[in-house]
Amino acid sequence: MDKYIGKRLDGRYLVEELIGIGGMANVYKATDLLEHTTVAVKILKDEFAESDEFLRRFKNESKAISLLSHPNIVKVFDVSFSEKVNYIVMEYIDGITLKEYIQQKDILPWKDAVHFITQILRALQHAHDRGIVHRDIKPQNIMLLPDGSLKVMDFGIARFARSENRTITDRAIGSVHYISPEQARGDETDAKADLYSAGVILFEMLTGQLPFEADTAVSVAIKQISDLPVSPRQLNPDIPEGLEEITLKAMQKDVDRRYQSASEMLSDIEEFKRNPSISFQYKYFVDSEPTKYMDVIKEVRTEQEEPAPEKKGGKKKKKKGFFSIFYKDDGSRNNMAILAGIASAFLVAAMLLIGGMAIFSTGIFGGRVAAPNLVGMSLEDAKAKYPDFKYKEGDPVFSDEIEAGLIAEQSPKGNARMKKNGTIEVHLSQGPEVLVVQDVYGMEASAAEAALRKQGLKPVIEHKKSDSVPVNFVIETNPAKGTEVQKGDEITIYVSQDEDTEEQVKVPLLSGTDKAGAESALKGVGLTLGKVTEVESDKPKGIVVGQDPASGTEVDAGTIVNIEISKGPKEPVKVSFSIPLPTQIDDSVNLTIYINGTEKVNKNVLPSKAKSEQMTISGLESDMPVTVTVKIDGKNYQEYKVNFATGKAELVPGSDHSGDFKPTPPTSSSQSAAQGGNAGGEVKG
Repeated sequence: MDKYIGKRLDGRYLVEELIGIGGMANVYKATDLLEHTTVAVKILKDEFAESDEFLRRFKNESKAISLLSHPNIVKVFDVSFSEKVNYIVMEYIDGITLKEYIQQKDILPWKDAVHFITQILRALQHAHDRGIVHRDIKPQNIMLLPDGSLKVMDFGIARFARSENRTITDRAIGSVHYISPEQARGDETDAKADLYSAGVILFEMLTGQLPFEADTAVSVAIKQISDLPVSPRQLNPDIPEGLEEITLKAMQKDVDRRYQSASEMLSDIEEFKRNPSISFQYKYFVDSEPTKYMDVIKEVRTEQEEPAPEKKGGKKKKKKGFFSIFYKDDGSRNNMAILAGIASAFLVAAMLLIGGMAIFSTGIFGGRVAAPNLVGMSLEDAKAKYPDFKYKEGDPVFSDEIEAGLIAEQSPKGNARMKKNGTIEVHLSQGPEVLVVQDVYGMEASAAEAALRKQGLKPVIEHKKSDSVPVNFVIETNPAKGTEVQKGDEITIYVSQDEDTEEQVKVPLLSGTDKAGAESALKGVGLTLGKVTEVESDKPKGIVVGQDPASGTEVDAGTIVNIEISKGPKEPVKVSFSIPLPTQIDDSVNLTIYINGTEKVNKNVLPSKAKSEQMTISGLESDMPVTVTVKIDGKNYQEYKVNFATGKAELVPGSDHSGDFKPTPPTSSSQSAAQGGNAGGEVKG
């Protein structure tokens, strides 16, 4: 059993289940016993906690991340560092990753892709404005909620996942398909590296493919440095030209030709949304023929060899050409760039060699299909059902879920993009791994537990009195030593206890039961129900949401266990307020209202007649305040902060631009009519 499940971190966070396993940290679902909310807790693995330098940098970065507050960034509530455990507490997201969604849909409608990339860029802009660069933007790090909103995760942690020597290896580059060329070279990076990664995600959403694929991470990294991506419209003709231009500008290898900020890229996207037929004239990648690689090399050679024209009154300025990347600023050779250059040269030659053949077969960039999902099938059935593919049988593997003789693993995985008529490597299941319970009799309890855990079993300690075995040493196990079991099976270790020691029992898990059920469960193991407290919770009324001591804790028989019972979900708070319109304007205007950056109202109104716009927004008292932005004819008008705790909507100081909207100039005839109307009004008064 995982050593954290059932434990309390700092007495506040009750760890319930493992929900994610990463290279550096594991993520658990937990309950915040103070706030009575569900949270996600990311706990760093022990091997990373041993480095003083890593801990120092991780602490500094964690403090910075906690300052981020944006609807498209996963919130960080708490961080903690100690000799025993280092963790970050974040909001719990019930959704799937953007990568999983792309794999399900293959190619996204371009309107959906624009909706998603807009949210990603808003999150990046918020972080970049605060000096934080993500460095590992990829769809696996972005959560998609059922309402279509996105949450960017893992800010600041991935930056330390790379080896300090900046070597391009499979281990050093974990997200090689999305990294920028400067990251692949091991150069210093800034916010523009995140924009390149965002461009790759946009490319993948629009085409269903990654721009660069190869057999190894190093080969993909070299392609990121040297190769040009395929035109997205060649893969998906339904993509508007303007959106393709935005995608390719974000993916420029030269950082100076890339978007310089997330806001700049957002500006182009907003322009595209207003006019989807727009063309920005960003003609960087226009030649889709195989000869484009030679054209590029010829161009950069010319750029290197020909001096720039002499400016009047100044010296000739030497252009920084392509081959300058092979030398550092001090004139010494850049070995990493040379290695990448050699590799890319071979890639160019290979592509030119196979170019003609590819044109007459499936096309240079075509012929890719989704791999079938073969897991759970026999190899014979797979060959019969999908005869167009070739099959290679790899080494068999153990599997707890797949019956022996059936396909347990495959490469590439199901739904992954692969060559048509390509080869799928399959690994047949051997069934669950069979182990023999080792002899831990007479061992000290903690040593026996560690030995069985290392063997792949799940030890559970029970105490038992013994006249012959010393206290805290193993009497026996169940199943007994020498018994054949399956990997992951639970093994009970009976440990000798002092004769004077009271009987120890485990506290059962009470969450999800009602009061009567909790009391019955406690009596069944010899424990007593204590204080029952009603607390605020999103769980149904009367359901147990907390307990003390926690489940799994060993206590003396007769111990009192206190529980917390839900009062039931709180009714949402409705905040209603009025937005006054500029009544001095007689003409119809376009009124747009955004809530936390998402458009909610878009309509034409006549201010002189409507007078105001009524808004009602619902939320819980515990929710963060929301920002309501009002625009008229695309110009900023007013901004409000809606606080559910106070039930009020307040105008943000300095955001009122109503005075900028001038009255509609009257014509001579309308002016006379207006004067007559005013005179009539004075008489009535």
